[in-house]
Amino acid sequence: MSNVLDRENKMNISFSPPDISEAEITEVVDTLRSGWITTGPKTKLLEKKVAEWIGTPKCVCLNSQTACAETALRILGIGEGDEVIVPAYTYTASASVIDHVGATIVMVDCQEGSLEMDYDAVEAAITEKTKAIIPVDLGGIPCDYERIFSIVKCKKNIFKPANEIQEKLGRVAIIADTAHAFGASWHGKMIGSVADFSNFSYHAVKNFTTAEGGAMVWKHIDGVDDEEIYHQAQLLSLHGQSKDALAKTQIGAWEYDIVGTWYKYNMTDIAAAMGLAQFERYPAMLERRREIINRYDTAFKTIGVEVLEHYTDEYVSSGHLYITRVPGVTDQQRRDIIIKMAEAGIACNVHYKPLPMHTAYRNLGFDIKDYPNAYKHYENEITLPLHTKLTDEEVQYVIETYCAIVKEYI
Repeated sequence: MSNVLDRENKMNISFSPPDISEAEITEVVDTLRSGWITTGPKTKLLEKKVAEWIGTPKCVCLNSQTACAETALRILGIGEGDEVIVPAYTYTASASVIDHVGATIVMVDCQEGSLEMDYDAVEAAITEKTKAIIPVDLGGIPCDYERIFSIVKCKKNIFKPANEIQEKLGRVAIIADTAHAFGASWHGKMIGSVADFSNFSYHAVKNFTTAEGGAMVWKHIDGVDDEEIYHQAQLLSLHGQSKDALAKTQIGAWEYDIVGTWYKYNMTDIAAAMGLAQFERYPAMLERRREIINRYDTAFKTIGVEVLEHYTDEYVSSGHLYITRVPGVTDQQRRDIIIKMAEAGIACNVHYKPLPMHTAYRNLGFDIKDYPNAYKHYENEITLPLHTKLTDEEVQYVIETYCAIVKEYI
C-alpha cells in the first residue's frame, strides 16, 4: 500500500469539478443560437420540471441559493426586530441572508456527536421575536425535520406574526438551506417538499449545476395563493418590474411598472439550459455518488475514520460531500494530512470552518468559545473528493492513499 505514495504512481484528482457532457454543451449552444439568452422559456421549463419532480406547487429559479433564501425571508416579511436561528457549523450563506434583511442572527452549536444543530438549543433559543429557523442539510444529509417541526409547533403559543403569510402559517417558519440536498429524501418525501421553504444551490461545485444558480420551492400554506408567492419572487428578483423581458415581447406589451425598489438575481436561459440537460442525467449521477460513498465507507470505517451516514431507513442523501473525521488528531495534524494528500495529487477540503471563527461573524459578536462542539468537529475534519468524474481507479487511489496517510496518525 505504501507504493501508492510513490511519485510515478501519482494521480491528479480534483476536489469537485463540474460534470459537463455533450448534452449540456448542445443545450447551451441551442440557447445561444435561439436569440434568447436571459430569463425565458428554458428557465420556466426548468422551474416546471423541478417542481414536478420534488412535488411542490411551484419553483422559482434564481442565480444562487443565497438569492433564493433571501427571497424566502423577504416574502415572509422577516426583517428588522426579528430573530432567525441558524447553526454555527455551516457556510456563510446560511446566515448572511439574515443580516441582509436586517434581522438578528441567533446562532446555535451543533450536537456533540453530530453535525446537525443542537435541537434542544434551538428550542431554548426561540423567543417572541423568532420568525424562522434555517436548518442545513449538510453534505446532502437531511436534518431531523420531525424534531424541528415538533419544536415550532410546541412554541406556537408565543409566536407573533408580522404579516399575512406568517399569520396563515401560525408558527415559526422553517426555511431550509438545502444547497447540498437536491435529490435527497426524508421519510419517503423529496427534500424540498418537507420544510416550509427550501433553497437549493446549482453552483459549479454542486451535484447538479447551472454554473451559477439556485431554486426556491415551498409547501402550500393554507389560505396563501402559491401563484402570488411566485409573483412576489419574480418582482423581488427583477427590480420590482411588473413584467419580465419575455412577457414584454408580446404584441403591444412594452409598458411595465416598477412596484418596488428591489433586486436583480434572476436565472438566465443559458444557465437553465445546462440544468435541463443535467436533469435528464441526474438519477444516474446520484447513483454513481452512492456507489463511491459505499466504497469509501467500507474502507474507512475499518481503520477508525469517522464518516457520515448517507443512506438509512429514515433518509436518502444526495451524496454531496464525503465528510470524514480523524479521531484524536490536532488541527495541525489535520492540516498535515491534507498537505500529504495534495502531494499525492488528491485535492481535499474542509467543511466547514465554523462561522464564529470568521472575521465578519466575530465582528457581529460571535465567539467560537461559545460553540465547543462545532470547533471539536472542525479541528479534525477532512472532506475527500466525491464527484461523478471520478473513475473506479481514481476512487481506489483515494482510498489507498488516505488509508496509508491516516494510519500514521491513528
